[in-house]
Amino acid sequence: MTGTPQAGSALLGPADVRRLAAELDIRPTKKLGQNFVHDPNTVRRIVASAELTADDVVLEVGPGLGSLTLALLPSCRALVAVEIDPVLADRLPATVAERAPELADRLSVVPADALRVTAGQLPVAPTALVANLPYNVAVPVVLHLLAELPSLRTGLVMVQAEVADRMAAGPGGKVYGVPSVKLAWYADARRAGPVSRSVFWPVPNVDSALVAFRRHPEPLSTVDRNVLFPLVDAAFAQRRKTLRGALASWAGSPAEAERLLLAAGVDPGARGEQLGVHDFIRIAEAAVTR
Repeated sequence: MTGTPQAGSALLGPADVRRLAAELDIRPTKKLGQNFVHDPNTVRRIVASAELTADDVVLEVGPGLGSLTLALLPSCRALVAVEIDPVLADRLPATVAERAPELADRLSVVPADALRVTAGQLPVAPTALVANLPYNVAVPVVLHLLAELPSLRTGLVMVQAEVADRMAAGPGGKVYGVPSVKLAWYADARRAGPVSRSVFWPVPNVDSALVAFRRHPEPLSTVDRNVLFPLVDAAFAQRRKTLRGALASWAGSPAEAERLLLAAGVDPGARGEQLGVHDFIRIAEAAVTR
């Protein structure tokens, strides 16, 4: 196992990031949510927080110019980078070969959209997701990957701070909602610290934060997520409504919604933000067995 010191000096700094971007004629786009990390201390902190083992296979989404990639490679068995931008996808192996040649054989690059990538497109099954995610698609990407890749056990993602709050929220708060429940279906999630705006180029106009998650050892229920997730969507679509009203269309009528809620031991007068994932599971199970 190659140690970290060999790759430590290879990390990209601000001048390296700008030079690479100029070489490739890359102008970061809002459409792709591109904000490149240029601070070596930040990527070291992310790798440390990810708590990887030597046997982990890391999935990195949106590696960009390779700042985080170079920091991750010494700490895992292999790294699969999924990059939607063909220019960046093509350049990444060369960047790793130049700056950390002894680790180059650990890297595989898959030119694909992380929202649509399938397990069959990846050369090896990943065990850990570590990524600076494009902010406009962060939640859908995480949920898609957890559904598509049962091998994923852990994750540490950098997202917009408000999104981090929603992903890790528990019942009862204003930020608790659909992303909170759907992520809780797969994993236990927690906020893992803030990230300064100054570590990005270009500097974003929003704050960032890390979210860590660990997949449940066993599924929380045998109920299909295609039953559970529309229920969750309906419960939060009109947050001011009680569940009896909010779930009326989903259940078929207000009376049927009330019946299912009572069967699940949930107060029909409650609102979606008061329910945890296990409450939603009981409602979905009642619907399946009606």
